[in-house]
Amino acid sequence: MTFHYYPETDTLYISLSPRPSARSEPVNDDIVLDFDDAGDLVGIDIDHAGSHVDLTSLTVDSLPVT
Repeated sequence: MTFHYYPETDTLYISLSPRPSARSEPVNDDIVLDFDDAGDLVGIDIDHAGSHVDLTSLTVDSLPVT
């Protein structure tokens, strides 16, 4: 999982998988979900991210990272 923040547009893209997006589905005017060919969620695009999420910190809790 990779977080990409673009300050010039206040956009946050959360890449959940390296698989390419085949279809995008808007949730609302600012949030779009990206899906691969199999229908699995591969990314979340959040425009105007500062008004939707707290960008001042990132907390990780109990991930199985080795």
